[in-house]
Amino acid sequence: MPILTILMFNLGLSLRLEDFSKVLRHPRSIMVALFGQLILLPLIALGLAFAFRLPPVFFIGLVLIACCPGGSSSNVFSKLAGGDVALSVILTALSSIITLLTIPFIMSWATQLVGESVGITLPVGNLIKQNLLLMLLPVVLGIVMHYVWPNGAAKTDKVLSKLAFPLLLLLITIFYIQHHKTILDNIGILGMCVTALIIIAVCCSSLLSRLVRSSSRQRRTVVIEVGMQNAAQAIAIASSPLIFANDEMAIPAILYSLMMNIVLLLYVAVVRHS
Repeated sequence: MPILTILMFNLGLSLRLEDFSKVLRHPRSIMVALFGQLILLPLIALGLAFAFRLPPVFFIGLVLIACCPGGSSSNVFSKLAGGDVALSVILTALSSIITLLTIPFIMSWATQLVGESVGITLPVGNLIKQNLLLMLLPVVLGIVMHYVWPNGAAKTDKVLSKLAFPLLLLLITIFYIQHHKTILDNIGILGMCVTALIIIAVCCSSLLSRLVRSSSRQRRTVVIEVGMQNAAQAIAIASSPLIFANDEMAIPAILYSLMMNIVLLLYVAVVRHS
């Protein structure tokens, strides 16, 4: 959980209130990206979870990672791909804020669908409180620090930006060590499932961006933003003693984090040479 707080605080440090004016300048790309992040990806995850006949704990875990957009490395990937980094920053911020409402709604429905029959329940109130504390508050504090102490914010952002990816790797490594047997026992089905999820997300978001005639830079950013999920947030929700208190539910997020980096690095390599 502290890792998620650090990542969200770093996002706040990189935000400017004037950045939100970009919503008016790039409405089509932003709407496509938000549709892909908030609606399309959870629906694809739901379909794949049924298709692969995942057990309830992994079913809910897959839907959970699909509901957590705004990966901490998306801005870096957008830059590497020659995308629109400013658009990437505002999309990460918008999705992080909007999911404060969408995650409780979708996860409550998914839990009722397959979880309650096996004893998995969701305390919605605790989920909302944790998201406000770990997601919204750090972002607001980061924005405030930028305006109150800009020099300190710039130095802090420089340090945290370098630490973001290693911290996420540390979190995933800890969970892998703790649950390596369960991960290895289920990596076949879950691996195929999360790989299908990321590939379908990339293809659909690229197609939708072309349909609304986004520029190539915007299209690359939309693809990355839709495909890159916030694994730290999904792990925090799954493992939190106040919410699901189920470390196994975090396994789809761990595998997704691995595969999204592989797939999106391949995507970056292709678009850079296209």
